[in-house]
Order: sequence, then structure tokens, then C-alpha cells
Amino acid sequence: MKKNIYFLFMFIFPFFIQAEEGKILRFKYKENDNFRILSTVNEIVKVNGIPNHKAEIVNRISMKITKVNEDNSAEHEATFMTSENSIGSRTGTNFSWGEEYKSKFTRSKNGNYDIDNIYFMPVVRDVPTFPDYPIKPGDKWTAIGHEAHDLRRTFNISTPYKVPFSAEYTYIKDEEGISSDSSKEKKVFQIINVKYSLFYESPIPNGTTAIDYPQTTMGYSNQTIWWDNEKGQIDHYTENFRILIETVRGNQFDFSGTSRAENTEFKRIATEENLVNVLQKVEDLGLEDISVTKSEKGLTISLENIQFEADSAILRKTEQNKIQKISQILSSYPDNDLLITGHTARVGSEESCQILSEERANAVANFLIQLGVKDKYHIFTQGFGSKIPIASNMNETDKSKNRRVEITILDN
Repeated sequence: MKKNIYFLFMFIFPFFIQAEEGKILRFKYKENDNFRILSTVNEIVKVNGIPNHKAEIVNRISMKITKVNEDNSAEHEATFMTSENSIGSRTGTNFSWGEEYKSKFTRSKNGNYDIDNIYFMPVVRDVPTFPDYPIKPGDKWTAIGHEAHDLRRTFNISTPYKVPFSAEYTYIKDEEGISSDSSKEKKVFQIINVKYSLFYESPIPNGTTAIDYPQTTMGYSNQTIWWDNEKGQIDHYTENFRILIETVRGNQFDFSGTSRAENTEFKRIATEENLVNVLQKVEDLGLEDISVTKSEKGLTISLENIQFEADSAILRKTEQNKIQKISQILSSYPDNDLLITGHTARVGSEESCQILSEERANAVANFLIQLGVKDKYHIFTQGFGSKIPIASNMNETDKSKNRRVEITILDN
């Protein structure tokens, strides 16, 4: 269990209607809008008072508004992904693509959620919740919210573990700043502080078959939000947090740290027009052994027969030159994250193939970071070993096709 992205749902599309004595805060939704919320979390985990590990976590939500209702609430479809780098992990400095969670929910114009109990994400719900009256700098209000944690693995609890709280809001001031998207425009933000404390003594959770389970949950969250009044959404936010769970058997799980998040709107890239454009750029750049396809996640550029030093993840100079050219294409999509996927031919054990595919994906990701295409928080890696061949492994020609790295410009 982590304090993670899933705090990020305070983001979803608030806007401000000017009023004579202040601003009325409401959520405003547009059908078919797509956006991505990305947070980075630095977390310290203790078990029974003893430091367990430190972690840097990247949490990513891709969101689509599928319908706006007559009461100005909106139906959302979301995909949540979290990736963690702990000290000493094999993935090194890059973030590997983690487990994905799907969620559907409706959110009202004031910020309240209507979500089925089968969905574990988002974690923080009904934050922010806006008052019905105008507010101005210095004004305060309170509203009820709750956290919904996924404790299936830790305590075998089959439904979201919900912890209620009362959030205190303060509209601090208006402040000029730089937007977090690729435009880096100067903006006037409305600075909002949100804080709440947790203290919850829980009954025996329904559906648990575990010997141990949470008895008391304590903690706090202190968040500062930068509202973009022109766009009508949150631009970014920062947070300090702590969660302490005490169980009936006397165990303590302590999570504390800081996080920062950004919200970016984007257009779908996996279109026929973009496919044709990228294929033309590949031809103009004189690139060989390259294919471009529309995939479920976005637009995928496949580097077939990519050359590394023998049995290693060290890119040969020819491949570095090729990736430098591809970086010109990738730089045309500054608001879209990248997923680098490694594949191998079947040589040796599947375990060795898996490790090599991950290392080679990391090598390409590191080179793109070195070129300045993206920073490490916007490039994710994934290895599949030899499990997804595109040709047989019966001869060297086919093996060279399977020995590939794919760069996906992410839609979601």
C-alpha cells in the first residue's frame, strides 16, 4: 500500500466562474477530452518502526471523459499505472511500466464521486469538493472525503478499504507562475491549500480471510494546488503526507513522504494521418529496418534487428545514430510520454531473455534521456523477453526481426 497517484484525482477539470464578490468553483467537463496526470512520489516505508526501504514512485493516470450529463456531472474512463524504483532494484534509474488498473466513475460539478465498489482507483475521493457560494483569497471551507486503499495483497481484503476524513480548504492568493505543460506559458494561478487528518478505528473488514487486518489508520495530507483559471483545471500540485496503519496483531506500517503532480491535456496520436506523417519522416531520414504501426497504447516505432554489442545492452554506434534521427520525430510530440519495449530472439533460457530485453529497453531509454528527448519521469520501460515474436526463431533472418526495441508514443 502506498500513498500514490491516486491522490491525483483532485485534478479533474475544475473551472472558475467570476462572481462579483469572489469566484464560484465548479467542475467543467467536455466530452471526449483526454488528459494525463503524472505524479512523482518520494516515500519512506517503515515496518514496526524499522526503516524498510526508500522508493521513488511514478504514478500515471490517463483519462477520457466519455459523457457529460444534463446536471453537468461527467462519466470518466481511466487507466492507472504505478511504477516504483526502490534502492537496489534491478531496473536502475528508469521506471518500468507497472500493473494497470481500469476504473469508471461519475463526478459531479461540485467534485463528488459516484463509483462502484469494484474499483480500487482513485485512492483519494471527493477532493476537492467545492462550495456553492463565491470565495475569495483568505476564505476557508470544509468538506467530507475519503481514501479507498487496495489492501488485497497485504491483508486479503477483497473490496476497497475506506478511511473517511474532513478536509479543510483555504483559498490563499493569486500568483503568477509557469505552466507545467510543454508551452511553459506564464499564468496567473489561484493557490489553494487542502489539508486533512486521518484517524479511523475500523471494524473487521468485510471479505477478509487474513489472520491480521487493520485496526487503526492514522495520518495526514497537506497539499498546495495551483489552479489554472484560464484553462479551467489544476496545473500542478505538491503534497506532504504520512499514513500509519496499526493492525490487530500489533504490527505497524508507516508510509511518509512528498509528492508532486502535473496535469497535461493531449490529443490522440494514433491516427491514420499521424501514421502517414511518421512513415514519411522515417523515409525522409533514410532509416532502415523501421516499421510504424498504430497500437492500443499509441503510435509504435519498431527498430527491428537493433544492434548491441554481443550478449550485452550496449548500443552500437550505428544504432545510436539511428536513434538520434528517430529523436527528431519524437520531439514533435512534447506532451506525450514514451514507452520503450525490449524483445529478444529465443536464445538460451527465457529468464535470461527477459533480463536482456529489460536491459536493452533501458539502454534505449537512457540514450533518449541523454539526447534530451524526455526526462526519466516521462519515459517508461518494459521487457518481454522472447514471449512476443513477430517471426519464427528458425533462422538468423527471422531471429533478427524478433531482436527489436519498440518506442511507443503514448496516447493513454
